[in-house]
Amino acid sequence: MMPGIAMQGVVHRYGDEVNTDVILPGRYLALRRPEELRVHCLEGLDPGFVDRVRPGDILAVGRNFGCGSSREHAVVALRAAGVGAIVAVSAARIFYRNAINLGLPVLVCPEAALALRAGEPATIDLEHATIHQGGATWQAQPLGAEVRAILAAGGLVPRVRALLAA
Repeated sequence: MMPGIAMQGVVHRYGDEVNTDVILPGRYLALRRPEELRVHCLEGLDPGFVDRVRPGDILAVGRNFGCGSSREHAVVALRAAGVGAIVAVSAARIFYRNAINLGLPVLVCPEAALALRAGEPATIDLEHATIHQGGATWQAQPLGAEVRAILAAGGLVPRVRALLAA
């Protein structure tokens, strides 16, 4: 994903305090491959999620999304399921950093997170941190240049590899 290029996906809505054990239950932590984790993504909260989500889709979530343990498995499962970005009222700090490090954009914008309509497409411009749906546009908290570079590289490890190779 390149900064400045708009990404588009259908919105899926979830509420407050969705913790990492809800995103990916702990009983699946022994699984390592993303395609294995994908199958169990949000299964306790929304059993049909993995059947509905398509590559690039957007989660509109409430307060403290990703709270709980600091496991990266939750982010891996979301990405493997096809989630392209998360628009949140707020996100747990460790989840936010794990998401960025693994190449999953999280935009903090309470107004958009509450207003986005589920089942309808929305567009996100990472360079400008804007979210669009229908005729509405919201401004999220800006993403710093290095965060955008990490996301553009597909995560922290690919970013560091590129820097070391240069």
